[in-house]
Amino acid sequence: MPKKDLHPEWYENSEVYCDGQLVYTVSSTKEKLNVDIWSGNHPYYTGSKKLLDTEGRVDRFMKKYNLEK
Repeated sequence: MPKKDLHPEWYENSEVYCDGQLVYTVSSTKEKLNVDIWSGNHPYYTGSKKLLDTEGRVDRFMKKYNLEK
């Protein structure tokens, strides 16, 4: 005999909020989602943060093991 009420309710248009602003809608088991970070404010996706590699990986490896190029 199948169990009733086994699965949670599914919402097709769940609203996702970040800092009190609606950022997009998704399907979810929750009607409203609050997130701290999303692709619209994440440094990786916005390009606001850059990785600075002042010394290259190969140079660090060579220096670490006292090897010559």
